[in-house]
Order: sequence, then C-alpha cells, then structure tokens
Amino acid sequence: MPRTLSQIQKQIDVLQRRADEIKRKEAGEVIARIKEAIKHYGLTVADLGLGKTTKAAVKPPGARSRKKYVGKVKFRDASGRTWTGRGRRPQWYIDALAAGKTDADLAA
Repeated sequence: MPRTLSQIQKQIDVLQRRADEIKRKEAGEVIARIKEAIKHYGLTVADLGLGKTTKAAVKPPGARSRKKYVGKVKFRDASGRTWTGRGRRPQWYIDALAAGKTDADLAA
C-alpha cells in the first residue's frame, strides 16, 4: 500500500490512464451503435437536432425572450448617473427629489 504522496500520485496517474483508455473504447462502441442506428432508420442531421439551430429550438419551453431596452437618457445628475425614465426609479433619483430637485432639474 502506498505511503507517500508521490506514490499515491503515481497510482492516481496509472488509474487515470486506465480510465481514459476504457472511456475511449466505450465511446468507440457507442459511436458504432449510433452510426448503425442512423443508417438503419435513415436518420438525418435535422432528425437528430444537430443541424443549424434557431433560438426557438434552443430556448426551453415556456421561456420568455427578454430584450434589453437601450433607451434615450432622460435624467442625469451632477455626478453623471443616468436614468431612462423606465423601470424602477434609481436611488440617486429618489434622493435628489427628496433633496428638493425637480424632474426639470434632472432632465438630461
């Protein structure tokens, strides 16, 4: 039984090489069976879903597409922070209004 780290590392290397050999052999057998089935059933790349894919094919069922809105900046503060006026108000905007600024003061 190995007692040193280097002996254990050597044993790991030997086992990893064996595992890689087994994996290559098994993969070859699987590929051969797949090729046989493709030939037998006359399957095409499209049948297997391996051709060019569309976004609809890649998207999981029921998933909504979200387009990022890149709009025109409507509000800007003195430090350069911006807001398009869409979505939740940013904290800097809320703070500016609380400090007495108006929408017109922050208009870009």
